[in-house]
Amino acid sequence: MALAYDPLFITSDKTPIDVPSPPPSMILTQDELKRIAAYKAVDFVQSGMVLGLGTGSTAKHAVDRIGELLRQGKLENIVGIPTSKKTEEQALSLGIPLSDLDAHPVIDLSIDGADEVDPCLNLVKGRGGSLLREKMIEGASKKFVVIVDESKMVKHIGGSKMALPVEIVPFCWKFTAERLRRVMEGYGCEAKLRLGEKGKAFVTDNGNYIVDMYLEKDMGDLNVVSLVSRSRTNTAPIDLLV
Repeated sequence: MALAYDPLFITSDKTPIDVPSPPPSMILTQDELKRIAAYKAVDFVQSGMVLGLGTGSTAKHAVDRIGELLRQGKLENIVGIPTSKKTEEQALSLGIPLSDLDAHPVIDLSIDGADEVDPCLNLVKGRGGSLLREKMIEGASKKFVVIVDESKMVKHIGGSKMALPVEIVPFCWKFTAERLRRVMEGYGCEAKLRLGEKGKAFVTDNGNYIVDMYLEKDMGDLNVVSLVSRSRTNTAPIDLLV
């Protein structure tokens, strides 16, 4: 899932936020860098907020921190809306009250990580498999804080040569995967069904499949790509980008 987005962008090194640098003699691991950035992101959380709780190794640190501040009484009346079953389990174990978009259609703040970030702050999300719920919850948010470390920075979307995930319904998945490949074939696209345990199709929290698309070429302007993709099929358009 590629998002043409304008998030509040936080990294663990080069950032518009004043994050204290560690002493020169201290070498931090990637997970420690994620934790520093995640804790800084939680500084935007205020009592009484409805929060979108992200999924993944980076967002986990943010959820842990929110739970810690609730226990300390530094935050109150927080309502969390998780982007996956895994995050739901984590939040419940930390005592974070949870709800959903039906009860809270407008979210004050969402905090999540990203798989790729280009210089225009376009994002790839969903390699962990929670892309649909992430997209719904973060799209309903007044503010979206993205936490990444320098390993996620790319010159262009798809630049890591890793997957651009698309969640699809299981019905006739081969047909859908082939359509996706044809829509993006001008960028050297290879579309593969994501596999899980025992070589069976990976199934998302929503009961869907994921097609991982691998691109050889820079797509350029993502908004233009989205429009062009609609003209490459004679049937209903496939929206790849937001």
